[in-house]
Amino acid sequence: MNLSIDALPMINSAVVELPSASYFQLPEKVLQFGTGVLLRGLPDYFIDKANKRGLFNGRIVVVKSTRGGDSDSFARQHGLYTLCVRGVENGQQTGENIVNASISRMLSARHEWEQILQCASSPDMEIVISNTTEVGIELVRESIHAEPPASFPAKLLAFLYRRFQVFGEDPAKGMVIVPTELIPDNGKKLKSICIELALHNNLEPAFLRWLRTNNHFCSSLVDRIVPGKLPPAEQTAMEQEAGYTDELMIKSEVYRLWAIESDQDIVKEKLSFAQADPGVVIAPDINVFRELKLRLLNGSHTFSCGLAYLGGFTTVKEAMSDSAFNSYISRLMLEEIGPAITGENLSTEMAADFAAKVLDRYRNPYIDHLWISITMQYTSKMKMRNIPVLLKHYEDDGTVPEQMALGFAGYLLFMRCAQAEDGQYYGLKDGEKYIVNDDLAGWFAEKWQQELPGLVQSVLGDKSFWGADLLALPGFAEAVTNNLQQLINEEPRTVFNRFAQPI
Repeated sequence: MNLSIDALPMINSAVVELPSASYFQLPEKVLQFGTGVLLRGLPDYFIDKANKRGLFNGRIVVVKSTRGGDSDSFARQHGLYTLCVRGVENGQQTGENIVNASISRMLSARHEWEQILQCASSPDMEIVISNTTEVGIELVRESIHAEPPASFPAKLLAFLYRRFQVFGEDPAKGMVIVPTELIPDNGKKLKSICIELALHNNLEPAFLRWLRTNNHFCSSLVDRIVPGKLPPAEQTAMEQEAGYTDELMIKSEVYRLWAIESDQDIVKEKLSFAQADPGVVIAPDINVFRELKLRLLNGSHTFSCGLAYLGGFTTVKEAMSDSAFNSYISRLMLEEIGPAITGENLSTEMAADFAAKVLDRYRNPYIDHLWISITMQYTSKMKMRNIPVLLKHYEDDGTVPEQMALGFAGYLLFMRCAQAEDGQYYGLKDGEKYIVNDDLAGWFAEKWQQELPGLVQSVLGDKSFWGADLLALPGFAEAVTNNLQQLINEEPRTVFNRFAQPI
């Protein structure tokens, strides 16, 4: 039995949370550009949860713009799919299985563009959501009258222009537009592109006025690991337990955050699904959430990935099961990164609470997050995510941050590499080659021709690259050199054990 509306009465609701029959009568309120698992695992999750609690009462029309993907599965399953939530929350393993019914239909931009534009005529339509990858929000000077336009902003503008043609300058018919693409100020950037495209297409001043004033472009930040399809054995076990098959079944972690930037009551009113889950935050400024994610989640990954990989750990969950590594990364976040990022808008309690949630996420036994993947473009990540925190630590404290110094030493050791005949750079771990996927791999291959103290001095002293003289930080170069020597002379896990202290 495959998942569909007809199959719902035969599914055991003790195993899977199911939608009621009345759910399918809800109006279409959301136009969603993108079919990816992040959208299905986060925004669509929140909307489905709110619908089941009577807090939003609207469904989603999904726009499929790419050639790939399987839209037939959505049609066969009437838009239904199973979300398996698995993870650790407050130190305890937890999970739930949900049949998500938020998607009413999927339309192809290539073949059903007029049907998509017809959605603009619906008075029920209120919200646009998108995830078109980071390159999706780019200005392409094109006609919005193409069928369809090529770029996402032009497609969106064509939809908004059709809505204006139907409803005129009615303020109530403006849309709340929430892009989730992983770029800073995504809402502001999308709005500026739409305005520029409107001018390029010589659209009338009244439309421009309505576009600027009555459509609410909200920057947002999303944070949830959604690996997508379950591993085959896990999928089979889940289908046997649930009693049905599902071609669209996906998995996500428990943690979820959708921070949406707005201080307008009309936005909060239309985004009423936020009432269903504390993971949706509507706030006048979401930079604090970006800072927490960038420094504590991404930054701790970057400080620790080289150490973990060279220490013989393949996945994050494997490393977290080692008491010494667990102690290292906990102290890194709670004692060094957290205090360095606190300030007027970010309290010590907020940083500590977020760090605890990150540690829960790292310990998730259901997610295979590979350390070698995290090392990609290691140097640019170290510069952007961690050097500002290192400098702030010295500004506030003045002492050597021991965990950061060890993490930086692990980074340098990971970057010890040489170029092979294929042009790729490789490092060596226990006699086995690993790829160093970093734009500065060649630079490091040259640096590693020096003796250890000279290497550290040369790297830390490159003010033009780091934007600061890291040699001026008291004791840091010495600590990094000593740690690097120990990592070379001993097993990295032995070095971890020396750092391990109870938290």
